Amino acid sequence: MTVLTTARLTLSPMTEAEWPELCDLWSDPEFVRHIFPAGLSSEDVWTRLLRDVGHWATVGYGNWAVRLTDTGAYVGSVGILDYRRIVDPPIDVPELGWGVAPRFQGQGLAAEAVRAALAWADSVLRAPRTVCMISPDNAPSLTLAERLGYVEYVRTTYRGDPVVLLERAAP
Repeated sequence: MTVLTTARLTLSPMTEAEWPELCDLWSDPEFVRHIFPAGLSSEDVWTRLLRDVGHWATVGYGNWAVRLTDTGAYVGSVGILDYRRIVDPPIDVPELGWGVAPRFQGQGLAAEAVRAALAWADSVLRAPRTVCMISPDNAPSLTLAERLGYVEYVRTTYRGDPVVLLERAAP
């Protein structure tokens, strides 16, 4: 499994060690407001963590835990994903996803982590394009996606909630 590094960050495939920090993150109302407004229980977080660990084992890529290199502080996650979501239109290419703890937002860390993940995906997966799915109310993530070259191609719903699907062609 691949570890990525940037000027400030270390991205490592998710492991059981991240569970306590993930529980804290997924119960933070500010973090979950555009994803799961009610938050996630520790049981739900465990299930998501098992999905992330299995993702790497099954398809060879997935979510990375993002940490500050100098302190080891957990920042959030970024991933190249194949969630096989039931959405129309179907997502038939790797999906990019990210989430940064509120205390680390506004510092350029999400962009730094996403750029590292995209560089890896472009050089290793060589997919013709990647897609991301974002709540239409999540202006910061929509802005970041657009800054990274993503363009909206459809508005649809996922599990009953409105979402925006954006795509980025591989360089």
